[in-house]
Amino acid sequence: MKTLFLLRHAKAENAAPGLTDLERALNERGRKEAQAIGTFVKKQNLKFDVVLSSTAVRARETTELVLASAELAANVRHDRRIYEAGPLRLLEVISEIEEDTSAVLLVGHNPGMGELLQLLTIRDEQMATGMLAKIDLAAAEWSKLTEDNGSPCNLVWIVNPNELATS
Repeated sequence: MKTLFLLRHAKAENAAPGLTDLERALNERGRKEAQAIGTFVKKQNLKFDVVLSSTAVRARETTELVLASAELAANVRHDRRIYEAGPLRLLEVISEIEEDTSAVLLVGHNPGMGELLQLLTIRDEQMATGMLAKIDLAAAEWSKLTEDNGSPCNLVWIVNPNELATS
């Protein structure tokens, strides 16, 4: 079975003069969100064969903090196509994953991440900053995962880092 984890980057700084959107870093709340998700990943004993991350600073920082807090070493790939990608572009990136890969973490941005979640699962779930979703795929191969695969994928769970911090 193939499992796709969708992670929206954690809360970032507001836009600032002279700073491009790609350069926006995490703010303090975002760092806490990423660490909370990493702790959750560790407690759940989750493993990722591959991590695909947007090249935006906030996505890269989210990835690093989650993996560090989870105490995981992973094959991390930064892909420019994930930045500002819609769901079909994200599916294109996912379809290129090697078939011997079982579990993938995709770190990206809204609205694309939320739209991809809805496209795959036919569930209208919101992806707030730092949220992590686990999806068991209907397709047996990454390359066969398309918007018209005929059967929805299974949203196993979705977790909000702000709820983790209070529980």
